[in-house]
Amino acid sequence: MYSLYILFISISGFCPFELAWVDSPDKQGRTHNYAECAGKGICDREIGECECFGGYEGKGCGRQSCPDSCSGHGTCEFMNELTFGSVFNEYFNGYDTWHAHNDVASMGGYDGIGVGAVRPSTDFNWDADRARACACDSGWSGVNCASRMCPQGNDALATRANTAVAAASQVQTITLISGGAYNYAINTTSSASQGDFVDKSFALSFTSQLGETYTTVPLALTTTSGHAALATRITSALLDLPNKVIDGVTTSAVIFMTPGATEDWAGIKIRVTFTGASVHGTQHLLEVSANPCGAGCTPRIDGLATLMTGGTNITSSVKETTVADYNSFECGRRGKCDFDTGVCSCFEGFTGEACTTPTALV
Repeated sequence: MYSLYILFISISGFCPFELAWVDSPDKQGRTHNYAECAGKGICDREIGECECFGGYEGKGCGRQSCPDSCSGHGTCEFMNELTFGSVFNEYFNGYDTWHAHNDVASMGGYDGIGVGAVRPSTDFNWDADRARACACDSGWSGVNCASRMCPQGNDALATRANTAVAAASQVQTITLISGGAYNYAINTTSSASQGDFVDKSFALSFTSQLGETYTTVPLALTTTSGHAALATRITSALLDLPNKVIDGVTTSAVIFMTPGATEDWAGIKIRVTFTGASVHGTQHLLEVSANPCGAGCTPRIDGLATLMTGGTNITSSVKETTVADYNSFECGRRGKCDFDTGVCSCFEGFTGEACTTPTALV
């Protein structure tokens, strides 16, 4: 009997164990215990390898595979590698880094994203390094990145409650605050001042509805009273982005007073209003490139060394401060998208790249 048992073990191998994707709780209530082939495959005991079910891969079927390998138009990323805004925000009809609505807290938004650098998500769920999804290249969408994206625009037949009042355009407010350990107004030793931003260059990045990201030329405040000139430079830089991605924008810049005066903080507040037809509706929040970018880097900027990008009560941020009365829908909701070509086929009575222009009144 002993020799037969040894023979059985020698010809019946076992396969790698991974955390089970689905299992029943043990008597202590623990779930996702280790299971052969993670419970998502069949063990080939002759060679000791897992034959994973569709949608799973790896030595022990411990990670998800991406559909069609993202069709060559994206990358397969783990959950903890995806940045905020990688999923469609149904409420706001778009892909946002986060949407800084007035009641952002109740909507689960992320405050302050977009200043300093891109911040990846932090996820400690058990499948953060196992579950994966496609992160599509710009201009592509779908779970497998196989569909071309079509232009988006305002629905020409959308109505408002009070058309006697001019429609509001989206306003994004960029707040750049001089940092330091002691810059609050009640601290008389504060060294923060408007001068922390003078001749220190930064840049702005804009991501279109098609996922294309464009970065401006370097921008800088030349004097502590030159906020009007800075606003003019920002407007020109945004309008100069390629492919007419922004066809209308206005900018105003307000310089904070030094701590202890009329404001509690030293810094710059920049208001950007998107007025053009190509940027109707909710747009991705602008991102501020505030880290130094030296020789050989594009754009070459000095950076904002004293910028405050973290704090309990206040931090530099990019927020939507005026919600647009316009909307932004695929093909203006007045056409059908050809996902093979990325071109809108407009319904009768409408024309334009995004079917936003009526041609007749019926």
